[in-house]
Amino acid sequence: MNIRRDVFQAVADPTRRAILMLVVSQSMTAGAIASNFDTARPTVSNHLKILTECELLRKEQIGREMIYHLNPQKMKEIAEFIEPFRKLWDDRFYKLEAIMKNYKSEK
Repeated sequence: MNIRRDVFQAVADPTRRAILMLVVSQSMTAGAIASNFDTARPTVSNHLKILTECELLRKEQIGREMIYHLNPQKMKEIAEFIEPFRKLWDDRFYKLEAIMKNYKSEK
């Protein structure tokens, strides 16, 4: 059975988000990534597989090592989806801030 995954399913898991945070600063091997977690390597490998299937990570084989790199284009897809919600909340916080300033000046 072929499961189709998307980026939002991938980032829904806290371990996968943590993996992305590790790889954002530098490309890493599966072993280096796994050493940051208290879970079995096959569990981390499964997370890496999901992140790769969703194209949030891309892998490159160098010799016997598999190096995982962040795919910024897919991260951009997430950011573009979230942007309208961020703007909505920013607007609400600015309005709340204005109300609070008004309230303080009335006292």
